[in-house]
Amino acid sequence: MSRAMSSLSFKLSKSVLTTITPPIPAAYKWTCSKPDKPLLDMSQGVPGTAPHPLLQQSLRETALRQDAWGYCPAEGEASLRDALTREMQKIYGDNGTLGHIDIDSSDLAITSGCNLAFVAIIMAIADAGDEVILPVPWYFNHQMTLTLLGITPVPLITSASASFLPSSSLAKSLITPKTRAIALVTPNNPTGAEYPPSLIAEFAQLAQQHGIALILDETYRDFIVPAKPAHHLYSQERSAQYLQSSKWRSSVISLYSFSKSYRIPGHRLGAITANPELLREVVKVLDTLQICAPRLPQLALSSPFPSPSLAANTIIPPSIVPNSPADSELDLNPTVLSSLGPDIFSTAIAINARHKLFKTTLANEAPRWKIASQGAYYAFVRHPFAGRGSEEVCQRLVEQAGVRVLPGAFFFDSNSVNAELDRFIRFSVANVSDDKVVQVCQRLGAAEKIFAEQFGWDVESGA
Repeated sequence: MSRAMSSLSFKLSKSVLTTITPPIPAAYKWTCSKPDKPLLDMSQGVPGTAPHPLLQQSLRETALRQDAWGYCPAEGEASLRDALTREMQKIYGDNGTLGHIDIDSSDLAITSGCNLAFVAIIMAIADAGDEVILPVPWYFNHQMTLTLLGITPVPLITSASASFLPSSSLAKSLITPKTRAIALVTPNNPTGAEYPPSLIAEFAQLAQQHGIALILDETYRDFIVPAKPAHHLYSQERSAQYLQSSKWRSSVISLYSFSKSYRIPGHRLGAITANPELLREVVKVLDTLQICAPRLPQLALSSPFPSPSLAANTIIPPSIVPNSPADSELDLNPTVLSSLGPDIFSTAIAINARHKLFKTTLANEAPRWKIASQGAYYAFVRHPFAGRGSEEVCQRLVEQAGVRVLPGAFFFDSNSVNAELDRFIRFSVANVSDDKVVQVCQRLGAAEKIFAEQFGWDVESGA
């Protein structure tokens, strides 16, 4: 907006003005014009159900505690950091099969959501004018953060032919004296691609060799099926093969979100796993931006379980089962967080089954729509309309078919990619029921005829 057109008497930040408009609200402005087609929403990556009853009860009881309303340390409640450390040792150690897992509670900080965790890390390691390498398609809030801070996002282009997996050799060619980090999201948002441990190891080695940080956003790590460690960076035995002296702390930073796994996105809770030396500096950022993360969910998740109060007031479904012997060795003080492991896994199994349903039904009902990659919350699908950008297609889908999804164009800078990438659309399979998945596929098939007849769009027969 030009100064002449503004009602403000002062200037706005150039960094803010050059940052894209938040994509999700933009997509929600599109409305359906067909009363006979109730809106089916597969756009936003949000949990489709409420938190587990055990966590709901723990939140209720914690809200009555007198110590739940004050501040806590900027790095988070010690009880939650301890509980999360034990959970990570279990997850990354594959229940003890991968030897010693080198994580301590001093490596953890709790944040007001994973987005803020990324902001805090970037502010701690980079300055305006520096560069951070992001695989494209990228998570738009990562790109927005960099732009807001005057840091250049350097596109690392991926492709459907490579299952949208980033190339470490291509990343190496993008490293300059201004590069401060490479940021990966795995399982990926928006493509759903799961980066294999060997690929993550390549990037960890690359970062260490070039003296830059490897930032791993592992928001969706609990939705890998079958359950297995997302990587082996914390395993002293495995990481010794590619990291000098097995020192992951010299270059690796991991981010996590409680929003998806524990189904509490509105409570804004995330975590950073990093070198304590770095976290001491990150605390300066956290103290400035958040003072402390929300205390209520921290205390609720780290509450002991079973406890007489929670056991008496909560109906515990079969999904909450006693810890296995392997779990017990790592968790001598079980908490609500550790007790929810079986529930998280059952959710992952259900989402994985929904992915299979989506793939099968799409092939039957709308075979010209092709899934290029899928996993965790998302599927990345190529639309069949030649010469049409993803944003135009998505807007028409809302208006004419009552289907809301996110265009691939929301996940890249149009100046840095080719037209082929703009053929992709993100579908979130996590927040809808199986019957709605089937309905969406049916509407996609019907949309081909509607768009061809009403708007003259070309539909690729062999797409």
